[in-house]
Amino acid sequence: MRYSQVCLHNFGYALPPREISSAGIEQQLEAVYTRLKLPAGRLELMSGIASRRLWHPGTRPSQAAALAGRHAIEQSGIAPEKLECLLFTSVCRDMMEPATASFVHSELGLPSTCQIFDISNACLGFLNGMIALANMIELGQVESGIIVAGETAEDLIESTIAAMLADKSLTRKSVKPLFASLTIGSGAVALIMTRKSLHDTGHYLLGGACQANTAYNTLCQGGQNSEQGTLMSTDSEELLQQGVATAKRCWQNFLAVMDWQPQQVDRFFCHQVGRAHAKLLFEQLQLQSDKNFETLPFLGNVGSVSAPITMALGIEQGALTSGQRAALMGIGSGINSLILGVEW
Repeated sequence: MRYSQVCLHNFGYALPPREISSAGIEQQLEAVYTRLKLPAGRLELMSGIASRRLWHPGTRPSQAAALAGRHAIEQSGIAPEKLECLLFTSVCRDMMEPATASFVHSELGLPSTCQIFDISNACLGFLNGMIALANMIELGQVESGIIVAGETAEDLIESTIAAMLADKSLTRKSVKPLFASLTIGSGAVALIMTRKSLHDTGHYLLGGACQANTAYNTLCQGGQNSEQGTLMSTDSEELLQQGVATAKRCWQNFLAVMDWQPQQVDRFFCHQVGRAHAKLLFEQLQLQSDKNFETLPFLGNVGSVSAPITMALGIEQGALTSGQRAALMGIGSGINSLILGVEW
């Protein structure tokens, strides 16, 4: 996929007010750690995550997304009534029906002519949203739109801790699939995209590539359990290997589509899962790890918010400057990989 008419505005984002450390989570799991003789510090050592952010109890995904959306609108200078499409792209949703996008649309006061819908693809939802909106802009169907995501990890973390404390049959082996759930964090991000002729920001989405490897769609599965809340089970080791292998194929496709050489990419902004994941990814793709801008140690894995909020913070901190090229890289359960090329 290639684009010639799609402009990106600055990202809007919102960081939740509460912070919980990996050490704090382990304190809550002291009984499990003692019984299974697990060493303190294991969670941070395995993941590279020192802390993650959480919303106040009861915060809905749409409320979080609207916070970021408001910020993006304020920064863009695009009036809300000019926005013709809103896509909500999080893993977390307010409810099954109606679309969570409808709540964000109402909260932001967008026009009645604005198309609204949800896109769901695990941690790649926001990047899929960028493609969907870019296609509409490139085809001339809309001139402007906004993508939003609001992840709420609170119930997953609380339910996982409760399940681990309640299950006395857990062993050092059977507890492993639950640990990935403790790396998740909350956050929100939004991005306005416009047709170049409407508002040329000088920042462009140039194209991208995708790769699916759905033979491994059982490696990370989660959902709502009526008795235990939200729970997720992850085969982290196999997911790491198959995810990186999928991303490697996607990267080769990306370079061919974009007609780029690896050294022409100035910055990488990735969906961040864990320290081992990032290390293996850059080794297998033979990329310079110092070009990877990270938020993992203090945000954790923020699902669909992860890659775009990392790019937002990178731009804010001067890690990506005018005229440079960036790759937004994602690997999601399923397994899917998606890489987008940006000229800033």
